[in-house]
Amino acid sequence: MNVLVWLAAILLLLMAWVGGKQGARSFLSLFLNFGVIFLTVMFMMDPAVNPILITFIASILIGCVSLFFINEVNGKTTIAFISTMVTIVILLVFIVIVSQKLMIQGFGEEEEEAISGLSLYIGVDFMKIGASVIIMSTIGAIMDVAISIASSMHEIFKHNPLLSKKELFKSGVSIGRDILGTDTNTLFFAFFGGYLALLIWFKDLNYSIGEIVNSKIFSSEMILILCAGMGVALVIPIASWINAYFLVKTREK
Repeated sequence: MNVLVWLAAILLLLMAWVGGKQGARSFLSLFLNFGVIFLTVMFMMDPAVNPILITFIASILIGCVSLFFINEVNGKTTIAFISTMVTIVILLVFIVIVSQKLMIQGFGEEEEEAISGLSLYIGVDFMKIGASVIIMSTIGAIMDVAISIASSMHEIFKHNPLLSKKELFKSGVSIGRDILGTDTNTLFFAFFGGYLALLIWFKDLNYSIGEIVNSKIFSSEMILILCAGMGVALVIPIASWINAYFLVKTREK
């Protein structure tokens, strides 16, 4: 426990030193977002509650904390928030459809021994829970891209306010292309780094490549990575268009 406190203190000092008040707010936002996630999990335990709806509400709260609490309410954060929510809605619909088609919810045969003594009749829709997990795993990356594009486009517009909506949109997409590669790789390594033990386990089970690919555990993680990448790719044109629209509209006023 003492080590955790020291690590948290070091992180706070570093964030405050580098980011000032904004860095300190960023540190506090970690706990606020943890509280949102904790409450989300608590609500999801109620069979009467729709996990998809709860996830969307949680996404709104996380977006407010991560954008408005840290960076305050302004044009950049507002547009980034709108872009994030539009992307989340589109991604939610897509993920629900994909989850229904692929049937990746539930437990794999590798987990049978671990859950053999437990009751599976808990009244929870695992398909919707799976979709919620994907959204909660990608919202951070989506917000990161949205605020990066919004900040960059506002700076471009500030120095060249005569740009047309089309030119601004192209600039936003160009910025997004530079972000896309690094963000998708970040997601890839983050997920695979967390599940490195899973790959070692598959090796110990003497699984072939075909068995690994068709394993429910592996498939669900791959779908998580692919959907996260789609979310990052999707938010680029959405954020670029919304930013271009509002910036030109502001100039016309």
